[in-house]
Amino acid sequence: MTKLSVNINKIATLRNSRGGDVPNVVQFAKDVQRFGAEGVTIHPRPDERHIRYKDAYDLKPEVYTEYNIEGNPIPKFIDMVLEVKPTQVTLVPDAEDAITSNAGWDTIKHKDFLVDVIQEFKNNGIRTSIFVDPDLHQIEGAKETGTERIELYTEAYAHQYTLGNKDAIKPYMECAGLANALNLGVNAGHDLSLNNIAFFKENITGLLEVSIGHALISESLYMGVENVIKMYLEKLK
Repeated sequence: MTKLSVNINKIATLRNSRGGDVPNVVQFAKDVQRFGAEGVTIHPRPDERHIRYKDAYDLKPEVYTEYNIEGNPIPKFIDMVLEVKPTQVTLVPDAEDAITSNAGWDTIKHKDFLVDVIQEFKNNGIRTSIFVDPDLHQIEGAKETGTERIELYTEAYAHQYTLGNKDAIKPYMECAGLANALNLGVNAGHDLSLNNIAFFKENITGLLEVSIGHALISESLYMGVENVIKMYLEKLK
């Protein structure tokens, strides 16, 4: 069964829009785990416009499932991850002003940098994953960095699936197959939803974990968080 990790950034966005501490991100993380989610994901950015660095520390004692921290490995981010020691760190090459993640790593061009960062995390017992586009050369490059997993960037699949183009799954199938052959774990995330997750899961061999935030929170406005998490878990069996 593929694990569901709930990205709670949008809860922090809602909190920050009003000030104060409602909704409370720590309580929300506790609730999604109680409802069956097998992980909690956060993605702090330098301007802290949603998840704040303090949240990463506050969440640590309350996340008893997989704790996944995503982000661009700038010095501040690296220091925070080494102090919090989550289950997994997912490296994402975000520009500081990016609204959301919009590209994977060039694992060939940035190999030396990634090797150094990943080794530091591994030395501290933190599992590493690299956010990558569905490109076979980038999967091969990821293997050379020493990472334990990749996270496939699924925006292109999600967009094409909405248009009825199910062939958009093919590059992801090929990349997952190569990753499996190279002994790289496969995660996935970005724009996955109740509408497209089952088809993705059915076609991706060895899919270990999906990280879902925006769609899951949006769907929960209509159907409730507990119901939506149970629906995802059913589709990920």
